[in-house]
Amino acid sequence: MRHPRPLVVEALTALGLILAPYVLPYLGFSPNTVNQILVWGLFGIGFDILFGYTGLLSFGQSALYGTGGFITAYLLTRSGMTSVPLALLIGTIGATLVGLLIGIIALRRTGIYFAMITVAIAEMFFFIENSPMSEWTGGENGLPGVPSPVFELFGLSWKVGTGWSMYGFLAACYFVGIVVALRIVRSPVGAILSAIRDNPLRVAALGHSVALYKLTAFVIASTYAGFAGGLLGVLQGFMPPDAFTFETSGQLVMQTVIGGVGTLFGPLLGAAVWLFLSDFLQQTMGLGATWKLVLGVIFVLLVVFLRHGLIGGFRDLFRLVGYKDLAEVEAEQAPLDVARPAGAPKATPMPARHRERDDFAGPILQASGLTKRYGGLLANSDIEFTVTQGELRGIIGPNGAGKSTFFKMLTCEVPPTSGTITFEGQDITGKGVTDVCQLGLTKSYQVNQLFSRLTVRQNLTIAALADLRGKFRLDLFRNPDSIPGLHERVEHTLDLVDLVARADTIVSALAYGEKRRLEIGLALATSPRLLLLDEPLAGMSPRERVETVSLLKSISRGRTMIVIDHDMDALFELAEWITVLQEGRVLAEGTPDEIKGNAKVREAYLGGVLDE
Repeated sequence: MRHPRPLVVEALTALGLILAPYVLPYLGFSPNTVNQILVWGLFGIGFDILFGYTGLLSFGQSALYGTGGFITAYLLTRSGMTSVPLALLIGTIGATLVGLLIGIIALRRTGIYFAMITVAIAEMFFFIENSPMSEWTGGENGLPGVPSPVFELFGLSWKVGTGWSMYGFLAACYFVGIVVALRIVRSPVGAILSAIRDNPLRVAALGHSVALYKLTAFVIASTYAGFAGGLLGVLQGFMPPDAFTFETSGQLVMQTVIGGVGTLFGPLLGAAVWLFLSDFLQQTMGLGATWKLVLGVIFVLLVVFLRHGLIGGFRDLFRLVGYKDLAEVEAEQAPLDVARPAGAPKATPMPARHRERDDFAGPILQASGLTKRYGGLLANSDIEFTVTQGELRGIIGPNGAGKSTFFKMLTCEVPPTSGTITFEGQDITGKGVTDVCQLGLTKSYQVNQLFSRLTVRQNLTIAALADLRGKFRLDLFRNPDSIPGLHERVEHTLDLVDLVARADTIVSALAYGEKRRLEIGLALATSPRLLLLDEPLAGMSPRERVETVSLLKSISRGRTMIVIDHDMDALFELAEWITVLQEGRVLAEGTPDEIKGNAKVREAYLGGVLDE
C-alpha cells in the first residue's frame, strides 16, 4: 500500500495541464474541445472510482450530472445569486445528496440489477426535467444565460472569458479533482474499494461493511458528477437539457473504457479521443450523422484489441520494449521456492485481540440445537458443540456430512433454521459475517477467496485494516502508513506464512501452495480470537502439507482454532479433541486415540483403515 513517490503523478499532471494550451492546438484541438475534454474528464474521475475501483457499473450518472448542473444554473440565472463558485458548491452538494438517496435504493441489488436500476432512474430524471419541473429547468430549452465566474483578490478583478481563458479555470478545477481522487484511492477506503471490486464476499468476511463502502463510492461519483455538471453550464453559457439523457451516461462509460478503467486518467484520455474523432469525422471528413457509425466501429476495435484501454495498451507497449515497473521487477527477482530454510527461526504468532469482556471464563464457542434445512434437505440436525478457550478442535466427516454448512453457520455466513450460537457468552445467532469477524471470529476458506488483482501485501493490508479501523470509517484522505500497527501487522503475517519474498507479487501469479498460505494469512491478519480453518491442507503436495502443519501448530499457540480437513494423520497430529460428523449429525467426539478406536467411527466413516 506504500507510495514512495506520491507527488510525482500530481506534478506530472500539473505540468501537462500547463503545457496543453501550447501543444494541443498543433494537434488540431480547439480551445472549446479541450475545455469539454476537461469537463468530461472530471465527470469521469468519479465514475472511474465507482466502476474501475469498486466494480459498480452505473448507467445513471447523467441524472446526477444534470442535477448538479441545473441547480447551479438555476441559482445563477433565476435566483439572483451572482457568485459562480458558491452556486457550483450548492449544485455539487445537491447532486451529492441526491446520489446518497439513489445509492441507498440502487445498491440494494448487485450486478446487472444494479445497472438496470440506474438506467431506470436516469430515465425518470430526464422525464422529470422535461415535464413536471420544466418551469425551473427550462424543459427542452434548458437554462440560458449562465454567467462566467469573476474572481476578486486584493482589489484586482478577473473575469473568466471563453477559449483559453476558460481553460485556466477548468484546468484548475480538474487538477483539484484529480488530486482529491488520488488521495482517496491511496487511502484505506481506496484500498477496500479495490478489494470489493475483486471479491466483495471476502471483504465482508474480513470484517468490512461492504454496503457502506459501496455507498461511499456512489456518493463520491455523485459529487464529481454534480460538480462537472455545474461546470458544463458555466462553460457553455447555458445548461442543456441533454445532460439528463441516457446518451450522456453511455458516452461516459465508453470514454472511460476507451481511456482505461481503473486509472483515473482514462476518462480524460477517452474524452480526448472521443471528442477529437467526433469533430474530425463530422467537420474534416464531412460524414454528417454517419460519424456515430464510424466511431462505434472504432470503439469496438479498441475494446477488442485493447482490453485495458489506451493506458493499458501503453503499459503493454512499455513491457514489450523492456520497461517494467517496480512491482514487476520485485516479483521476477523473488525466488519461486520461498519456503523458510530448515532451522530458520519462525515468527512469533501474533496474539489474539483482547476480549470485550475480561471477566468471561466460559466456553469461547457454543452451539445448541443447531439445525439447517434447505427445503426438504436436512444439512445439519440438532448439533450440540462446545469449544473451550485455547483448544485446537478438529472436525472430520465424509463428503456430504455437513461440515461446510456447519462452518458457515458458526461464522454467520448462513443463518440456522433453528438453534443458537454463542461466542464468548454473546448470542451471535442471526448476526452478519462482518459483525462476528469484528468480534474476533474468522475463518479461512476451502476454496481460496483472495483478491487476485492485488499483491500479497495489499491482501494482508485489507485484512488488517478491518481489525485496526473497525468495519467502516471515512478516512478518505488518510495515508495507510500512518495507521498505528498496520505495517507491523502486515510484515509479521508475511513472515509467519513464509511469503516475505513474494510480498509485492500479484496474487494471480502465486503457486497454489502459496495461495493456501495466504488464505490462512488473511484470516490471521484480522487477529482473531477464534480461527476456523476449512481444509487448509487441501490440494497440497506432501512437502507443503508438512510445512503447513508446522505453521498451524505455531499459530495455534495462544489462540483457539477449529480445523476441518480430510488429512486424518495431520489432523490427529494437530487436534486435541475431534468431532466426527455424519449425515449432518455429531457421530462421536473424543481424543484422537479415542476416535481411532471408536467402532462407530470405523464402521461409518474410517472403514477400519486406521492403525490402533
